Amino acid sequence: MPSSSLHERVLRLIRRERLFPAGGRVAAALSGGADSVALTLLLRELAERAGFVLAGVVHLNHRLRAAADADEQFCRELAASLSLPIDVERVDVRQAARRGRISIEDAGHRERYAFFGRAAHRLRVDRVATGHHQDDQAETCLMRLVRGAGPDGLAGIRPRAGCVVRPLLHARRSELRAYLAGCGQAFREDESNCDPAFTRNRVRHELIPFIEARFSPAIANVLARTSEIVRADSEWMEAAVDAAVPAVLALGEQEATVDAAALARQPPAIARRLARRALEHVAGRPTEFDPVERFLGVAAEPGAELREADFPGCRVEWRGSRLVVRPPLPRPRRAGRG
Repeated sequence: MPSSSLHERVLRLIRRERLFPAGGRVAAALSGGADSVALTLLLRELAERAGFVLAGVVHLNHRLRAAADADEQFCRELAASLSLPIDVERVDVRQAARRGRISIEDAGHRERYAFFGRAAHRLRVDRVATGHHQDDQAETCLMRLVRGAGPDGLAGIRPRAGCVVRPLLHARRSELRAYLAGCGQAFREDESNCDPAFTRNRVRHELIPFIEARFSPAIANVLARTSEIVRADSEWMEAAVDAAVPAVLALGEQEATVDAAALARQPPAIARRLARRALEHVAGRPTEFDPVERFLGVAAEPGAELREADFPGCRVEWRGSRLVVRPPLPRPRRAGRG
């Protein structure tokens, strides 16, 4: 395996963040795009040095694009050429979005991570690695800030969340493509990555180039460093929130119950995080600043006439002196539809 700056940076991140247990089994999430193909090849080349086993790849066919089946076939062929088992599922993301009353982007995210858990169990792997890189980190930070996520938005994409790890967070998109070109390795192009209807694409193709040209050519590096600092602070705060949970918050399978009086006794920074945790537990996606503040406002007025309210991806209702966060009510069916 040729040594390179890219390989060394990926290896350093794996070791520093302890992404893989010693001798652990790892699967690569393979969509067929450049990032995931580069991830798969890099993990294959680094496995012996990093002390893990690349045990397979996983692919979720979202059925969103006309080329989705061709993407799946490409992944099957690449896995076969690398002598790696592949775990594939197909899901109708549009239907999942309608069913959950969420955006296609949010539904795709939810379905992917649920699939990773199932695939990890079937392949008997300890970790599933995804191809998120430094440019994704910069885009995520900016998207969360402009949407009002608050300081935590700068924590960005974490190197590890449960069994999912991101070994490429210190690599640039351009580096990964150059690496594939050097290997002579083909990959699939997703035309939706250029569709300006998606916020991430506007951030990628318009906002970041503008900042690079007018303010900071190194904005991706700056945001990556900042996210690491904020993440360390955030992890300390989350430990304080964990300590407060038993007195304030009960998480059920499909609902979260908040003791309003106990919540009011918490410092504002802890109360916000508890509220966000309750909302995100049910909604299944990141909650922005405004819904959190609105939730705290509702919790502060237990005697108000408002007994229930809709929030993004969930609804909140009073049950005695407690606020209960539950899934949203189903949309009423339109007249004339079977």
